[in-house]
Amino acid sequence: MTELEIEQENKAIAREYKELLRTSYQTLNEEEKKLIRKAFDVAVDAHKDQRRKSGEAYIFHPIAVAKIVASEIGLGPTSIAAALMHDVVEDTDITVEDIERMFNPKIAKIVEGLTKISKLEPDPDISMQAENYRKMLLTLNDDVRVILIKIADRLHNMQTMESMAPHKQAKIASETLYIYAPLAHRLGLFNIKTQLEDLGLKYTEPEVYFEILSKMKETKQEQEAYIESITNILKDSLQTEGIECSMKGRPKSIFSIRKKMRVQNVSFEEVYDKFAIRIIYKSSLHDEKFIAWKIYSIVTDFYRPSPSRLRDWISSPKSTGYEALHITVMGPRGRWVEVQIRSERMDEIAEKGYAAHYKYKQGVTEENSLDIWLNQLKETLEDQNANAVDFVEDFKLNLYSKEIYIFTPKGEIKSLPKGATTLDFAFSIHSEVGIHTRGTRVNGKLVPLNHVLNSGDQVEVITSQNQKPSIHWLEFVTTARAKNKIKNALNENMKKIGEDGKELLMRKMRHLKVNFDEKTINELANYFKLKTSLDLFYRVGIGAIDNQQLKEFANKKNSNSFLNFFKKTIKKSDTPEVVFTPTTNLDLLVFGKDDSKLDYKLSTCCNPIPGDDVFGFVTINEGIKVHKKDCPNAISMQSNYAYRIIQAKWIDSSAQEFNATIKIRGIDSMGLTNELTRVISNNMSVNIRSISLSSDAGVFNGEITVIVNNITTLNKLISNIQKIDGIEKVVRLNTK
Repeated sequence: MTELEIEQENKAIAREYKELLRTSYQTLNEEEKKLIRKAFDVAVDAHKDQRRKSGEAYIFHPIAVAKIVASEIGLGPTSIAAALMHDVVEDTDITVEDIERMFNPKIAKIVEGLTKISKLEPDPDISMQAENYRKMLLTLNDDVRVILIKIADRLHNMQTMESMAPHKQAKIASETLYIYAPLAHRLGLFNIKTQLEDLGLKYTEPEVYFEILSKMKETKQEQEAYIESITNILKDSLQTEGIECSMKGRPKSIFSIRKKMRVQNVSFEEVYDKFAIRIIYKSSLHDEKFIAWKIYSIVTDFYRPSPSRLRDWISSPKSTGYEALHITVMGPRGRWVEVQIRSERMDEIAEKGYAAHYKYKQGVTEENSLDIWLNQLKETLEDQNANAVDFVEDFKLNLYSKEIYIFTPKGEIKSLPKGATTLDFAFSIHSEVGIHTRGTRVNGKLVPLNHVLNSGDQVEVITSQNQKPSIHWLEFVTTARAKNKIKNALNENMKKIGEDGKELLMRKMRHLKVNFDEKTINELANYFKLKTSLDLFYRVGIGAIDNQQLKEFANKKNSNSFLNFFKKTIKKSDTPEVVFTPTTNLDLLVFGKDDSKLDYKLSTCCNPIPGDDVFGFVTINEGIKVHKKDCPNAISMQSNYAYRIIQAKWIDSSAQEFNATIKIRGIDSMGLTNELTRVISNNMSVNIRSISLSSDAGVFNGEITVIVNNITTLNKLISNIQKIDGIEKVVRLNTK
């Protein structure tokens, strides 16, 4: 570079720095400006020899990220300084300790968090992308500003990707749509979310992006004239009422138009609400609601509203903090138009997210405000040991889902993702309430636990200390919180049954004259083809491994054939340790809502194995073919032959539950019913599904349908019922 070019570049860097201070959302005092200047000097010196792919000096990137952090996200001097130095530790000899010494522990911690994300090591055995995001999301526990600066970093990278190779552009854009856009949405950064989505589409589906962009440009002039015709009519009435406001047309994002085209299967021309009119009014906090509904009244005096498309996020703000009144009205020439009504405060929060909240709260600092907000997100991150892909998918599900508003019996309001069930609601109140849920009432009516809720429902949860979650509960819930709590409770229950099973196994082994030690436990686990000792104890506890099977084991253990069997399966050097990690043997494939066992073939196009997420496809000549849900042919089959798709899943055959009906006859006596239900309840892993009892002239008849794991449990139950005084006959019915 010539001296003139270097001088011009230095002037450009200085201009960008001044622009950063000028556009900061917060008012900076002299001390804060000195802090930012110091961070800027450190960054300039650290990156002095670096250039970006485009050829420009690298320092332009951290300045641009800091500008996004300062103006679009609205963070303060600590975050601006950290954004300026976000690549310093990764790219130069400066350490986190150096930054802590030069600045303070807070800035050092944020820079360290950003460096950790950049240096995440890929694990070849798991989805690298999902694992990286899992680790990134878990840094929320340290300081949420790490994620906010990372989003700003990603936005600037997306804005400056032209000089990259196409395959790299597609990879970065896919990652952006996969996690960064949903994350920005959940943080209330709607402006940034829109930019990330549009830029993501630009590099993943460039033809679609540029086609929609050109059509929007073609219709821009006509749309502006149309919006002006509406706003001119409304302005006069709003001024007459003394409402001070600004109005502007806002085109829908390219990504949202593309989404509507795909979901509704329509062309660009057929998407009717390609723009919205935003009315932003001045108001004190006290009058905000009153003025919003006054504006609503004025708008609907001129234009007929669609009652089904009223969205009142002023009375019930979104969990992201978003507040506004959205109405869709019939405008001139029979066209629907969305009108968004917000106060200036609501508009700032909509644009800046939670970082703007503290500005309107007395005595609340930026750190406090972010901490309050962070606590709402932490529940999604509770299960830190989950499979990476499941973790990210669950997190995304809760990030992007639409919200419904549910009332408690006392009239308190709770927000849940759309599609949530009554059991999800129970877990949203408290994990202890969820775990002990016996039943639920919606609007006073008893409903199943998997009943899907609608906005405005009032839900009452009926609890019992004796109630425990079952494996089926995982199918009744949609929220990550509920799933994690149920899994934890099932594991705890499995451990408890396992402890009882261990005691039982110890007694049985002594009876069979077999030493009960670590070696025997490992031999038993191998003999029954189980992965862990807990699996073994659990199956003994529920009766899946009975006395006869243990007797056979004892006989073989004392014979040479058993010794040979173990020589083949366990090397002498192997010393398997007893691990108490709950696992399941996903070995049986069942179909439909009733978990039916049907004949099937595994497809060769995706080669599913036990445990994969799968579905059945009814073929014309080959019966049911089983495919993985992510099979290359899945989308085609599910869209073209939906009527031939059958639900399928792998289950643990030893933990499967079955219905059995038993008929009871005997002499009626006082307390017989109580004694009968006590005996059934005291049998491990037995629940009553239905019960029918009658008495005629002193003769007692009953039919009880119970849920059992296996025949051993059922036989034990029948034997115990026969011991009740007055019971004459107990038989199992063969029901269809």
